[in-house]
Amino acid sequence: MNSIIFFSIGLVAMACTEKKDLPTTTAPKVIEDKNWTFETSPVWADEFVNNGKPDATKWSYDVGGSGWGNNELQYYTAGDNVNIANGILTITAKKENRETNLYTSSRLVTRGKGDFLYGRFEIRAKLPTGRGTWPAIWMLPTDFAYGNWPNSGEIDIMEHVGYDQNRVHITVHTGAFNHSINTQKGNSKVIPTASTAFHNYRVDWTPYAVRGYIDNDLVFEFVNNGQGFKAWPFDKRFHLLLNIAVGGNWGGAQGVDPNVFPTAMEIDYVRVYKMIDK
Repeated sequence: MNSIIFFSIGLVAMACTEKKDLPTTTAPKVIEDKNWTFETSPVWADEFVNNGKPDATKWSYDVGGSGWGNNELQYYTAGDNVNIANGILTITAKKENRETNLYTSSRLVTRGKGDFLYGRFEIRAKLPTGRGTWPAIWMLPTDFAYGNWPNSGEIDIMEHVGYDQNRVHITVHTGAFNHSINTQKGNSKVIPTASTAFHNYRVDWTPYAVRGYIDNDLVFEFVNNGQGFKAWPFDKRFHLLLNIAVGGNWGGAQGVDPNVFPTAMEIDYVRVYKMIDK
């Protein structure tokens, strides 16, 4: 009987020792910046050389007027608000009724036709003007492997709201860092000719960081902290989106001026360069 007691005490002691030795937290994985470079010829591009509607092998449309999770006011049409002429893609937001919506616009997406893991994404664009406009050049996950927004991530290459003319934003959203909990990561820069001249909006996305540039000047850097998908879901495929929203939680924060419509965002080109792995 005494030997059984000693054996039991020994097991308890071993269990306590083993439990004490277990780590209480998982150490972040160290991510090395390998200074990745990018190929010089695009792996995917649209130069918009053919007049008419966008190339259906490269672009589809998100359609509807549900508010899009942001209380937006526009109905996105299946291409009624887009046109290509003289090498320029034009997306036009209009004041016109469509179902229960007072405005129309279009949202082009490359989902299923241009999906990418890492790379350099460069878009040359001229932005619309007017209070209530909310143009964006951005990226969403194709597969939502980590769950619904924001857990699977979002990369905003360019975002602008018309009531703050010429201030251009570059932002990322993740489960740990997003505007709904006031932890979003981003930066902005005033571009005095954002709506009167074309500018280059670019993101370099590698396993180490998402870096945002305007006219080749670094504006924003978001580094992978090695703490998993809540902070860094950017290890899965993403696709591109181009659109003008009307109103919404941010775009309509100071109201919508109906007199500014129609107004347009013009796109000179979209180019994607493959990251050279190391």
